[in-house]
Amino acid sequence: MAGISTHVLDTDRGRPAAGIRIEFSVLEGGTSEGGTSEGGTWRLVKSVVTNADGRTDQPILAASEAKVGQYQLTFHVDDYFRDRPGTAEADIFIDNSVVRFAIFDPAQHYHVPMLCAPGSFTTYRGS
Repeated sequence: MAGISTHVLDTDRGRPAAGIRIEFSVLEGGTSEGGTSEGGTWRLVKSVVTNADGRTDQPILAASEAKVGQYQLTFHVDDYFRDRPGTAEADIFIDNSVVRFAIFDPAQHYHVPMLCAPGSFTTYRGS
């Protein structure tokens, strides 16, 4: 399996985070220098929402569309925590978590999980 996938876990409550909007963008016209994007413009490709399992119904990027490049996932966790019962506005430290990463081998699968709580987030390259 190749392409890009993700899932979101609410680590504060120990369960999947349903209803989180995720924006997927690609860097156009830029170059990657030492892991950072230089120049170029981030173009929004699509916006999806996590299901009851904290996953998207389809891959973020299908294997057939994967190519070498710079990508960005914006996880709108602020809206999720504002709408979640029992979370005070003052407890929300993180707003929109942005994760930028590169695909170097389109034949590989890139899984980008998001673990979030009102005061923190963590991501990694999953399997």
